[in-house]
This record gives sequence, structure tokens and C-alpha cells, in this order.
Amino acid sequence: MSISSIDLSQNGDVEHGDPLKTMAEIEDFEFSKLLERPRPLNIERQRSCDEKSLTLSELGIGMSPRLSLRADNSSRLLDHYDSVYSPSRRSVYSPSRRSGFNSPMSQTGFQMHPMVGEAWDALRRSLVYFRGQPVGTIAALDNSDEKLNYDQVFVRDFVPSALAFLMNGEFEIVKNFILKTLRLQSWEKKIDRFHLGEGVMPASFKVLHDPVRNSETLIADFGESAIGRVAPVDSGFWWIILLRAYTKSTGDISLAELPECQKGMRLILSLCLSEGFDTFPTLLCADGCCMIDRRMDVYGYPIEIQALFFMALRSALLLLKQDDEGKEFVERIVKRLHALSYHMRSYYWIDLKQLNDIYRYKTEEYSHTAVNKFNVIPDSLPEWIFDFMPTYGGYFIGNVSPARMDFRWFALGNCIAILSSLATPEQATAIMDLIESRWEELVGEMPLKVCFPAIESHEWRIVTGCDPKNTRWSYHNGGSWPMLLWLLTAACIKTGRPQIARRAIEVAEMRLLKDSWPEYYDGKLGRYIGKQARKNQTWSIAGYLVAKLMLEDPSHLGMVALEEDKQMKPLIKRSSSWTL
Repeated sequence: MSISSIDLSQNGDVEHGDPLKTMAEIEDFEFSKLLERPRPLNIERQRSCDEKSLTLSELGIGMSPRLSLRADNSSRLLDHYDSVYSPSRRSVYSPSRRSGFNSPMSQTGFQMHPMVGEAWDALRRSLVYFRGQPVGTIAALDNSDEKLNYDQVFVRDFVPSALAFLMNGEFEIVKNFILKTLRLQSWEKKIDRFHLGEGVMPASFKVLHDPVRNSETLIADFGESAIGRVAPVDSGFWWIILLRAYTKSTGDISLAELPECQKGMRLILSLCLSEGFDTFPTLLCADGCCMIDRRMDVYGYPIEIQALFFMALRSALLLLKQDDEGKEFVERIVKRLHALSYHMRSYYWIDLKQLNDIYRYKTEEYSHTAVNKFNVIPDSLPEWIFDFMPTYGGYFIGNVSPARMDFRWFALGNCIAILSSLATPEQATAIMDLIESRWEELVGEMPLKVCFPAIESHEWRIVTGCDPKNTRWSYHNGGSWPMLLWLLTAACIKTGRPQIARRAIEVAEMRLLKDSWPEYYDGKLGRYIGKQARKNQTWSIAGYLVAKLMLEDPSHLGMVALEEDKQMKPLIKRSSSWTL
């Protein structure tokens, strides 16, 4: 098995654009929605012109030559896709705003927990350098067991680390990571005698030091070395989402507008927007293609991939240039987004009313008038869901395909659905209601269950292939992952329920540092450190930091959240949920 490697130079640094002509100035941000929501945090937020919902004419940049590329697209930018909460704009030339690092008090006056300083120290120890430049963070610093691939920089794992650095005003490492992974994307991707698609992003990479030649080389893994040999579908989506977060945080669009970045996005989009035999707008994926990277019965159309797909499409819509190639992709994206949102909101959503409808489904229906369009057999409904479904609340189920509905709850997919506005406001509220109603099951003594419930007994043997790592209530099979704290916190802030996030963080703070930042926890309540969990897991550390930073300054939410697209007519006008 060959390993794809590439020797990269340090050239290609991007000069920051004119701070007076940044992305922030061509967007109309609606902060009133955030400011009107409950504000339990007793902090005084820094205000900027972003929070005043200024128009282009008020900013005096309506005729700026910098905006000429997007003049025919300005209404789309302003009205639909990115008018959600923006971080306080900072000039890319100004000193970094350090939030809670090396200081007992943050700049807002909010008393920082002692764990925050420890977390920053641990995060910085995880930094990986290539030719003197930071390019990412190692997956884990635990040397007690065989390293496997935990000594590498993973694309998905680096996202919370990148967000922490962006929120702390440290942009260089994120820019370096974006550029290096972009160069790796262009490398030949071959497994045995088979070539992968040109747009596939690596799952991970590591720096190989040659002391004899005194040189360094980046070695990428596109799935050819992974357990199960599965290429990551989610890496490309996370890359686009992170590129938008960088652009949003710095206020500088020059990186995203590089020809290399534009091409990288188009290559990723070409893979997932290609037409074929599939009759669904969702993306067909194999087991092991995402965070749940082992056999766990998520093949088909898993919620995590569909939510990330949706968010990446919306992010790309903002970042693509309106040149000839960009316009073609914009048209394809818009069509897919409308179809995808309709499909997900129609067929993946479940609450008490929908559950009762499925319970009474007729089968073998034919024609366009069929109600049970996927021919789901009501007897396939699992017994646990009848007790799990609260009176008020709902969620997006794990998978939908012919004669199959996976009713398991998956945390990442539901949180991303909220942040991307794949979930309607009513559905987002219902998801929060579900988390509160089923706190013991989904949060317990260590947030947050990656999925619920666990697969057990004979079903576990069939589904996982007797995987000893995914035994019941362990690892991906109902394990609890501290990394998910940042996603939960972001979703809570977006829905105006920060008290839920604060409660979850307080639960995590009781053990995370004492337990040396484990990768995951086992047991129904998450009481036990995972039997094969690595200690000092970087995204557990970074996930905690991002959650704390967002609670301290909710305007950071703008990096990872998108407002509802007003052009997409919500299918569901009402919900059986209610707001506390």
C-alpha cells in the first residue's frame, strides 16, 4: 500500500486585503435577534458596526471597486445566506484579541474557569510545525499506547482547534492549514490500483522529518492507510466550512478568492453535485465515511453527512466568485439546496405527531399520491422510540432510504442542522426541547452522546461485525464525546437557550481536566473513561475552549452559524414543540 506524500514549499502566503473592503462590509448583519433573546450571561459585549445592522449605503462602500465582482450578487449575500450573528470585526492588521489566555480575567470581565488556562496550554503543546510554521494540531498527545494515527493532523479534528485560535485572534495557523491541505488535495490519490476523485480532501496528514537530509515532508492519508480503507466524505465539507469561518473571523476575503481556493471548492463540489442514478438529493455514502469512521450501520444517507453537505453548500455559495465557472456552480448549488432542504425537512424529521403517522403507515403504496413513499414497514419501529419521544420535541433521524428509517439520535447531525439552518426555527426549538427532556440519556454525566441508543446483543454482532471497540455504550456506539460540547453550545446560543450549554459545560468541568481530557467516555451516563480512549485528546480540549469562548462572547457564533434562507419556504410551519 502506497502512502501519498508531497514536499511543499513555504511560498504562497496570502497577503491580507484592504481592511476597509472586507467581507464584513458587504453583509447586513441582523444582531437584533440575538440581543432580544434571553441573556443569562452577565457580561458586556464589545460592539462594532456589524452589530448595528448598517446598510451598504450607510457604510459608504456601495460603489467600491472591490465589490464589483459581486455586484450582481449583493442582494443574495445581504438577504439570504449570511446575515446571522457576526463576530466583532477586528482589523487583520490590529493586535490579536486574546480571550482568557494568559489572564485570570477575560476582556469582558467574565471570570474564567481555571480549566481554561490549562486547556490553552494543552492545545499549544499539540501544535504541529512544518518548516517552522504551525500547520495544525496533533490528534492526541497520549503516548501510553500505540500511536496508530493519533500522531497526525486530522481535517475534522482540527476544526474546533482552528475555531479556538480564530476566536483568540490567531489567524496564521488556520491560514496555513487551509493552504497545506489544499495543496494535498491536488496530489495523486491512489489506493491499490484505483484512483480517487480529484476533489477528495485527505483524512489526515503528518510531518515526516528526515534528519539525514535535514528536510521535512508532508505525508497525507486519503483512506489508503485508514482502518477499513474508507475515504472521508466529510473532510471536504469541513474544509469549506472552515474557510468561511476564517473569512468571517478575519473579515478578509483574499484567501477565499485565491484561484487555488476557488478551484479547491469547485473540485469538492464537482464530486458531490454530480448527477447519476440516485433519485434523492441526499448524498449516498459508505459506512465509516465521517466522524463515525467504523462500521455502525450509517451507510446510505447518514444525517451527519447530509447536514454537513447542506452547510458546505451554503458556505460555498458565499465564497465562490461570480466568474463564468463560479456562476455555473452557484446555479447548481441553489437547485440542490432547495431539493435537499425539502427532502430533509419532509422525511428525516420526527416528532410525536410524525411518529404516530408512521405507526399507522400503510405499505405497498404506488404512484405520486403515496404517503409512505419509502415503503417503511410500521413493525420496524424500534420499541425504545415510543418512550424516548417526548410530548414536546423532535429531531432529525439518522438515515432514510427504501424500506429503512434509522431512528437513532445523532448529535453532530442535529447540531449542524441547527447551525446551518437546515432545521427550521420551529425544528431547532424542538431539538433543544428534546435535549432538555432527555437530559439523562443524551447528556448524563459527560456531554454528549454521539448517538442514542446503543446497539446491543445479537444486533451489535451483525451491525458492527463484532467490533470490540464499538461495544454497547462505548466509542461510536452510544459513547459520550466531550468534543461535541462546542457544537451543542453553538446550537444553544443560536436558539436562544444558552442556559442548556452552560449546564452541560458545568457537568464537563467536574471531570474533564481531572481525567486528562479523554477522547470519549463509556456507559449509559458517560461515567467511565473510554476503555480505549486516548488521553489529552486535542479536540476534547479545543471543544471545551470553543464552548467557553462562545458563551463569553456569543458574537463568535457568526463563524459557524448561518441564518435561515428566506427564499427557502419552510415545509413545516408549526411544530408540536414549545419554547420554555
